[in-house]
Amino acid sequence: MRKTLLAMVIMGLLVACNQSHSNEYQADLIVYGGTSAGIISAVQAKKSGKTVIVVSPDKHLGGLSSGGLGFTDTGDKSVIGGLARDFYHRVYLHYQDSTAWRWQQQSEYGNTGQGTPAIDGDARTMWIFEPHVAEQVFEDYVKEYDLEVWRDEWLDRESGVSKEGDRITSITTLSGKTFKGKMFIDATYEGDLLASAEVSYHVGREANSVYGEKWNGIQTGVLHHDHWFKNDISPYVIPGDSTSGLLYGVSAEDPGIYGEGDHRLQAYCFRMCLSNHPDNRVPFPKPANYKPENYELLARVFASGWRETFRKFDPIPNRKTDTNNHGPFSTDFIGMNYDYPEASYERRKEIIKEHEEYQKGLLYFMANDEKVPAEVRKEMAQWGLAKDEFTNNGNWPHQLYIREARRMVGQHVMTEHDTFSEGEILDPVGMGSYALDSHNVQRYVKADGYVQNEGDIGVKPKKGPYKISYGSLVPKKEECTNLLVPVCVSSSHIAFGSIRMEPVFMILGQSAALAASLAIDKEFAVQDVPYDALQKQLLDSKQILAKP
Repeated sequence: MRKTLLAMVIMGLLVACNQSHSNEYQADLIVYGGTSAGIISAVQAKKSGKTVIVVSPDKHLGGLSSGGLGFTDTGDKSVIGGLARDFYHRVYLHYQDSTAWRWQQQSEYGNTGQGTPAIDGDARTMWIFEPHVAEQVFEDYVKEYDLEVWRDEWLDRESGVSKEGDRITSITTLSGKTFKGKMFIDATYEGDLLASAEVSYHVGREANSVYGEKWNGIQTGVLHHDHWFKNDISPYVIPGDSTSGLLYGVSAEDPGIYGEGDHRLQAYCFRMCLSNHPDNRVPFPKPANYKPENYELLARVFASGWRETFRKFDPIPNRKTDTNNHGPFSTDFIGMNYDYPEASYERRKEIIKEHEEYQKGLLYFMANDEKVPAEVRKEMAQWGLAKDEFTNNGNWPHQLYIREARRMVGQHVMTEHDTFSEGEILDPVGMGSYALDSHNVQRYVKADGYVQNEGDIGVKPKKGPYKISYGSLVPKKEECTNLLVPVCVSSSHIAFGSIRMEPVFMILGQSAALAASLAIDKEFAVQDVPYDALQKQLLDSKQILAKP
């Protein structure tokens, strides 16, 4: 009897022990974030012979690359190498199959990319694509490399990061799962893991004086691109009457002093996939909370003679678009995202929904309101949401364009001086080439009583493609020694404006995984990885570290 009782007690303890560990998972590398950088990091880890787990808050993989941004911001495509180029090669292979052209003959496609042909036959790459095609490429990576991916797993930002000294030992999600690893990569757009690990970061624009920059900080009076009010337009409910109140979307705050830092962020939007094929479009619905008065400022822009509505309906295959912001009042929801980076998950969901309602209302307004010129309404009537995209989300993109959130303050801070190649980067892990690009940050009332936008900057790197420092991927050594950050990299606001492109995130994701692998093999802190050894692996992996 006693033996039986003892056996039952032991069995009970074993069951309890197993239950306590049933939600624990372990790998050499834990990647937090299912963005393009996250999946590429995981692929490289597997290629390096390491075990890896991707912990993704999102159900859909690929971030913006599969979330509507199909008109790729390539910059100089010659410096896009490694697995990033492999991604665009796989897109190319997809569109070589005639069955991929369901709604349009390939011969009818214009082959126009952003500064490059959409289809580069010589290099066997394709830079422009439909959202579902990109998502399938990421899913193919998962299958081909047998990646372990946990979806809809959200980091417990309050107490979910365990550290021993300067090393992360595990992360725990809100569902109670714990992921233990030797190395960690934060591949999120928000930088939630780095913040929870108590790594230094910055939100907003630094003053120009911080890093001796010109294009950072408040940029009142600086008007680049075409996203500003070129005519005198009143911001008041009753034109010219300041006592009548401000129109929706106009801030009553003073814009601040030129060159000073602030808490504001460049605007977010959804990169919408629209179709003008009669059999593959969904008419723009009237949103439940639609308020036409919210778009009165746009009506006044139209009344001033502006007619650039369709300038950024960029064509992607099969008679679809990647539709981006264009003009003084467009899809960018200016000034409505300032609290997003630090906000709770619940508040972030509210902000995302607010952006969705704003853009859906904008589409309905342009298609139906009589204040919109008849020729614009007629053209808008030919468009709708693409019926065969984002099919489980009402044909709406599943990813908001988080152009900027937290930015790590790490071992090396990339600044505009680095993007202008004014100093030598001795530890490059990839290259950037896109313009220093910030969308508008605020909409305010000028001293003369008219409305204006502020914060839109577009400045090309002075000497072409530039090197990105390994030091920008790693925290300060005293803060954390086993974390790499390929998305919310250590950079100033304006330098990040160039770095923040999807091909670059993939490049840096691969480089981060190579560094993590070396750190595991040698039991080094990420800050102590010998660059000579890393450089060899980068070059062996076909990363491009200098302009060809």
